[in-house]
Amino acid sequence: MKRSRTAALLLMGTAPLLLTACDSENVAREGLYTSVEACVAQTNDSHTCKQAFAKAEQEAVATAPRFADRESCEASYGKENCTERRDNQHHSFFGPLMTGFFLSQMMRNGVAANGFTSGPAFRDGNGNWQRPAAGAAGGVYRGGARTAMVPVNATPNRAVTTSRSGFGNSGSSRGIGG
Repeated sequence: MKRSRTAALLLMGTAPLLLTACDSENVAREGLYTSVEACVAQTNDSHTCKQAFAKAEQEAVATAPRFADRESCEASYGKENCTERRDNQHHSFFGPLMTGFFLSQMMRNGVAANGFTSGPAFRDGNGNWQRPAAGAAGGVYRGGARTAMVPVNATPNRAVTTSRSGFGNSGSSRGIGG
């Protein structure tokens, strides 16, 4: 009898762990979008797409590569793909146009949880996608950009969902959309 009581207590103690392992699916949805409309078509979330785009535009001013002159910028990003900007101290510089934005959201049971993160995306003169490196802040110097850029291998206008749930932290990845 003592042995069966101990076994019952042991099983009761592990029940919360088993239920947690079978808990709701947590999913990260990420995408590179060339427009708010393309984002909405993939996510069906107009409000978040608009906010993500606006946030990425603001971040682009602060983190995009900065060039002392238009010619240097166009050498890296292509003709007519650069614009003159001013920072908070009213210093003038040239930088590439933001050609897309990233949107990442944590989803729980198909509903966004804990907001989203977003950031600007740029295409270089060869058509390759890139984004500012983490913690990047633009600074101007003669001859080129100081901001570190990271190449991105992503298909634009396609949300990618990564599942993270289940027992043992197993994960899988699947694409959504086309």
